[in-house]
Amino acid sequence: MADGPGKALLTVKRAAKFFGNKLVFKEISCEVRPGEILLVAGPNGAGKSTLMRIMAGLSKPSAGEVRLELEPEETAYLGHATFIYPGLTALENLRFWASMYGLSPDADELMALLKRVGLERAAEEKAGSFSRGMAQRLNLARIYQAEPRLIFLDEPGTGLDPASLKRLRGEITGLRDRGTAIVWISHHVTEDAALADTVLALGGRRVEYFGPASGFTPEGAC
Repeated sequence: MADGPGKALLTVKRAAKFFGNKLVFKEISCEVRPGEILLVAGPNGAGKSTLMRIMAGLSKPSAGEVRLELEPEETAYLGHATFIYPGLTALENLRFWASMYGLSPDADELMALLKRVGLERAAEEKAGSFSRGMAQRLNLARIYQAEPRLIFLDEPGTGLDPASLKRLRGEITGLRDRGTAIVWISHHVTEDAALADTVLALGGRRVEYFGPASGFTPEGAC
């Protein structure tokens, strides 16, 4: 697990969100520090993805405060959309996104990224032919190349087979060990809570649990 407290990269204080007159959640408070995995749990409709978008600065809270102590380029967000271009190959997608980050990786560096997510054999294939799991792995490679200090992962295991899920979990723990902070929404709460440092569980439009992952009971949380 994470060593040392460090300064919080993300602080949420008493955040609330309404859509019209409908309350999604209220009184949400938490912190995320370097080298820490925060697992966000809760049943469908609890507002997990909404909260993550607020944390990432993609949406504003209706009340409360969200403070992100990073520049936008130091964060990365992986949501349900993959943001890959179907007409480009896997290599071309990574090269395009590298240019968006102001990077100029060579072919060997791009291939190393694809190998990291198990797609080296599909390097020259058009992304439009990829399965959901392959597209998700290419999306992970996209965010890895920016080396962000804080990563938001909204159900990154969606569409992945067991071998790919194992690879993903290894990558997440490896990122944490290198000091990257991760906010992670998972549908595999029982397995993934064991990898987290802290769990924030939503339910009943508020926080049901926020504390060490070792003290969290995941029954009914996903």
